[in-house]
Amino acid sequence: MQHSLKLRKPLAFFDLETTGINLIRDRIVEISIAKAMPDGSVQVRTEKVNPGMPIPLETSLIHGIYDEDVADKPQFKQLAKSLAQFLEGCDLAGFNSNKFDVPMLVEEFLRVGIDFDTKNRRLIDAQRIYHMMEPRNLSAAYKFYCGKKLEHAHSAEADTLATLEVLDCMIKRYEGVEVEKNKDETWIPVKNDMDALHELTSGQFVDFAQRMKYNNEGVVVFNFGKHTGKPVLEVFKREPSYYDWMMQGDFTLDTKRKLTDIKLKSSTLMK
Repeated sequence: MQHSLKLRKPLAFFDLETTGINLIRDRIVEISIAKAMPDGSVQVRTEKVNPGMPIPLETSLIHGIYDEDVADKPQFKQLAKSLAQFLEGCDLAGFNSNKFDVPMLVEEFLRVGIDFDTKNRRLIDAQRIYHMMEPRNLSAAYKFYCGKKLEHAHSAEADTLATLEVLDCMIKRYEGVEVEKNKDETWIPVKNDMDALHELTSGQFVDFAQRMKYNNEGVVVFNFGKHTGKPVLEVFKREPSYYDWMMQGDFTLDTKRKLTDIKLKSSTLMK
């Protein structure tokens, strides 16, 4: 592979697959680096990494890497020195990399005692350029799907009518279209059916602040803090004071209402 980027120093594009998105708790399970050189050539290095912890099933279903795939792979501390050498003198690039991949990589290096300094590296995030040049707002959607310029944008009535027209056009465009669900499966997400669209767009969260969500088994689990991923009712059973802490804490009224509903339904079922 060749590139046409004008470079004075190598530009290392990289992507991480991890056990999750918590920079403190989660770990890398795969890293791939494509080092674009000033002469137009590209050097690629890809490594699977044993994270030293179980990979949650819901995460494996996203990136396709399971515990058995990394059981015999080196841990990050065994790869860190050679990875740092491979990235020496490089600027860094990725997709959403400044928000996630760079911070995660720096954390992993620091855990093993390598001060991976980014002060003298240029950090280039292709996603930010994409969002800047191809806005994902209502005006852009109206132009893309309906072929018209949105007049009086940000007035309530114009935005409301435009959104109705955009959804109508979206359904006409995407109904019956297959997309990839994972590496072995496709599905048809968009249907002209409000139940299906609700399930598609409302997500897996129980409350609007996204402090609780449904896991793959349909169980309500916490989505923040020390109990992330743990069933809400199991936490309340082991730590009853956690409910009181949340009810007195800085959480939305909607979260507190949903939390109380879950607790009350559980109490009713146990009677």
